[in-house]
Amino acid sequence: MTLDRPMYRVKQKLLGKPLTTERVTEQKLSNRTALGVLASDCISSSAYGSEQMLRVLVPVVGAAAFSVVMPVTGAILLVLLLLTLCYSDVVTLYTRAGGSYVVARENFGPNVAQIAAVALLVDYVVTVAVQVSAGTNALISLAHLVGNGWTGLDHLQVPVSVAVIVLLAYGNLRGVREAGRTFALPAYLFMAAMGLVFLVAAVRALTGELPQADLTAPGVVPLGEPGDGWLQGASLFIVLRAFANGGSSLTGLEAISNGISAFREPQGRNARRTLIAMSCILALLVLGVSTLAYYTHAVPYTDGTPTVIAQEARLAFGNGTLGTIGLVLVQLATALVLYTGANTPFTGFPFLASFVAQDRFLPRLLTRRGHRLAFSNGIIALTVLSLVLLLVTRASVDKLVALYAIGVFTAFTMAGAGLTVYHLRRQGPLRRVKIAVNALAAVISAAVVLIFAVTKFTEGAWLVVVVFPLGVWALIRINREYRREAAALERLPAGADRPRTRRHQVFVLVETLDLATLKALRHAHELRPDSVRAVHFAIDEARARRLAEVWESTSATSVELELVACPDRRLRHAMKELAVRTTQDGQSALTVLVPRRMYANALGKLLHRGTGETMARTLEQVPHVSVTILPFNASHAIRALESDQLPDLD
Repeated sequence: MTLDRPMYRVKQKLLGKPLTTERVTEQKLSNRTALGVLASDCISSSAYGSEQMLRVLVPVVGAAAFSVVMPVTGAILLVLLLLTLCYSDVVTLYTRAGGSYVVARENFGPNVAQIAAVALLVDYVVTVAVQVSAGTNALISLAHLVGNGWTGLDHLQVPVSVAVIVLLAYGNLRGVREAGRTFALPAYLFMAAMGLVFLVAAVRALTGELPQADLTAPGVVPLGEPGDGWLQGASLFIVLRAFANGGSSLTGLEAISNGISAFREPQGRNARRTLIAMSCILALLVLGVSTLAYYTHAVPYTDGTPTVIAQEARLAFGNGTLGTIGLVLVQLATALVLYTGANTPFTGFPFLASFVAQDRFLPRLLTRRGHRLAFSNGIIALTVLSLVLLLVTRASVDKLVALYAIGVFTAFTMAGAGLTVYHLRRQGPLRRVKIAVNALAAVISAAVVLIFAVTKFTEGAWLVVVVFPLGVWALIRINREYRREAAALERLPAGADRPRTRRHQVFVLVETLDLATLKALRHAHELRPDSVRAVHFAIDEARARRLAEVWESTSATSVELELVACPDRRLRHAMKELAVRTTQDGQSALTVLVPRRMYANALGKLLHRGTGETMARTLEQVPHVSVTILPFNASHAIRALESDQLPDLD
């Protein structure tokens, strides 16, 4: 019986027992679990969407921003309605993971679809960083409000965020079902907590007891002066910028269409029901947070904490013991839902990457399921990229939002445009209505992308603007390479696997006489070649003579040792010359066997340098020559000999 390697045993201990491929159908989500897992990203965006609008408006129009934020919120809810209708169409027509990527591929072709692929992949990476950073902000806000301004946790913003991302990755590497069970509850807890805030605030507002925030408190964003005219002096540019910032509330709306493969059958109907439920909940949360900001004048702070939603909870519940308990409940629920909202990309990114890789626009290794049937390579890639982004931005939500909406609204644009083309080409019920809705969704989403790219260009959006064309080029370049390989294979003549040479020689490269060399010689004979030659390149002549004497004195070998002079100590050059001479007649094939000694300890690896890969690269261009690297567990053989046992050379 073969014993598992130590690393595999560690992996099994951390992730659990491996799941067989046949059980992949069991790793599906019910609608309730899917709402918690896939919708938490979208629902949790309400925690900072209204605040991002106020960050634009308050420095320009001051307290008038709380009046301006309401019509802007209304516009965002209108966009939410259009996108919900659009994505209801998506999940009904396309019941495979990929969302807007699938829509774009089917209606515009695979190359254009890479715009949607890059948009979604970028959005997933930024989503992880934004959600986790915002979740940590919620915890620090709790410390600010409960501790009366205490800032002792500010320095933990980055390390706590990093730890949460690692924890999310671990949970998802254990498998979809485990992640669902762990991450579904916080979404419902957040809904309940915010419902309680709205209810208490409404009661206190009706009784005239709902207080307002102090707009002159230390640390708030600078207050502008309201002007006259349209929307209290806010220019069209400022309103559009606030609208774009508020559009971050809609990020995550596409997650259900991207992760539709995780739903139970019938997938389309279940996904549509979950999507509609999610959109209704999001609309209520966004409207509630903005309305409460309007009444309480909760204003953003320069350093991000305390957050607007934390101030609203404090003002609604009051400063007493019960109020503090309510505040703690809301902030913990907010932090949890934001953290688990960052889990949504860990479901969507691997599915999408796998789908794009199946189309040969990403490396095929992204299509492989791992130990627990999750797409482990995709999860690891997402983890690394999001950690890098988090560290570069120092986990600043304000900086990350500048990168946020471009990706997701580009995906919205591709989905709406693709569905418009789909319905233009087909006849069906409500055809004209669907064309109008999807076209309008595409136009508005494209406008948001343009607004964000222009207004946030100097704040970091330039990075996404640069990454997009480079990402699309990279994906198309990968696909071109795969197609070149496939085309080259098709050009091969019939019987291309038959040998073209009449004579086969095997060289065993000898560094020293040991068990690894004997294993290589045995393997050489098993190949049944015309001749077997043991070759040692005499870089050190004295050492070469001693090796020849030992070789001559042993009865373990039946092949003579051939010493090849190498006075200039250029081993690779000498090997290449020998290989060329051996095969220059065009009728001889050469196989070079290179023993590789494997060591379990670091000292053994340090003391014995492997040359197999170097030799393979040296001979790869020589016709009729192949290199085989034979691994040999030297550490195991040494232990066997020390126990007076004969090591296995097979």
